[in-house]
Amino acid sequence: MSYDRYLAICKPLHYTQVMDTQLCNKVVLLSWSLSFSLVLITIILICQLEFCGPNVLDHYFCDFAPLVELSCSDTTLLRTEVLVLSIPVVLSTFVFIIVTYVCISMAILGISSINGRKKAFSTCSSHLASVCSYYGPLIIIYMVPYKVNALNVNKFLSILYTVGTPLFNPFIYSLRNQEVYLKQLTQVADLLISI
Repeated sequence: MSYDRYLAICKPLHYTQVMDTQLCNKVVLLSWSLSFSLVLITIILICQLEFCGPNVLDHYFCDFAPLVELSCSDTTLLRTEVLVLSIPVVLSTFVFIIVTYVCISMAILGISSINGRKKAFSTCSSHLASVCSYYGPLIIIYMVPYKVNALNVNKFLSILYTVGTPLFNPFIYSLRNQEVYLKQLTQVADLLISI
């Protein structure tokens, strides 16, 4: 999405030539292939763990940290592997998004009309807010070394990036549309009142 916005704002005349169906298919295929291969490595290592204690996860869903916590085996290799793989994957995508938005911001600041700047910023702000609400907790959970006493923090952050981001996306993406935003706000208020 950030690359799409980058092309639309920084290289508008080349947009239709570069952003075609073939490129979209390649990006999706690369994304899925990389995700499956990285997760497969982790799954193979998890399958080699021994579990001898209680089989109850102290979490809302089967997440990595609470699952590894149940293991009786030495999990040093697994934790190191996840840390080593997640740093380049998470950081490279996050840095790519930030770099594209820096380029977009520089291009927007070059627009002479205030209305043009406002319109260009509004098309990007919703995606940037969504990215930050997703990547912030994700980076903390998977890239900061895990501590046993931080399980409650892990639960909160996991809920934030798995439930919070999708829950707030309709609000974030409809901020530009005042009518939709007011309707959603009314529905949330009605829901809260009924509870």
